[in-house]
Amino acid sequence: MPSKPRLLIVEDEAAIRAGLEDVFVYHGYAVDSAAEGREGLRKALSGRFDLILLDVMLPGLDGFTICERIRAVDREQPIILLTAKTSDEDIVQGLRLGADDYVGKPFSVTQLVARVEAVLRRARLASDPQRIHLGEAIEIDVANLSARRGAETIAFTRREMDVLQYLGANPERAVSREELLTKVWGYARGLDLETRTVDIHIAKLRRKLEPDPAQPRYLITVRGAGYRLLSG
Repeated sequence: MPSKPRLLIVEDEAAIRAGLEDVFVYHGYAVDSAAEGREGLRKALSGRFDLILLDVMLPGLDGFTICERIRAVDREQPIILLTAKTSDEDIVQGLRLGADDYVGKPFSVTQLVARVEAVLRRARLASDPQRIHLGEAIEIDVANLSARRGAETIAFTRREMDVLQYLGANPERAVSREELLTKVWGYARGLDLETRTVDIHIAKLRRKLEPDPAQPRYLITVRGAGYRLLSG
């Protein structure tokens, strides 16, 4: 019998925390929880969870700090932020720190479950490239979540690398935001989502890879169609 996916919920509002525990237990998850930031970080760093649902506004340590500390030791741990702070600045900050996605409060439980399932479904094609070359300057090592540019080493989160890997597997065409959400994030096609996740991840990748992120050479926007990763 396959083991249940393990979920950690870090949420200080008792009613929301209890409700989420009930929902995800009902959907077949093994659930643990924490009511404040320091306890949440301690549990998160145990490495025992397939996914972490992390509230941003917590006593002790806020969710942004917890996310940053998790990413300092584990670039692959899936993290979804739960946040009432839905300004562009707050969303960008969370995704820059390495969160895979965010869900704004108040949220639909059905959509939250769908997003959790989507992150956990990240099936990647066996034929996807393991090394990607951008011109003569950059060699990307998919397995090690890193790239080399001369003597410089560039580190990526798992989600950032998933985006690069999918674009690298489709070099002859532009890949739309919807396709990236479907194939990389695992969302059902046609799901009505208000999210800037793709755009923010593209911006993060450009800051890491491009000599001039404002004038991208490798990760380009094809107007009205999506994104392409060019080899040079």
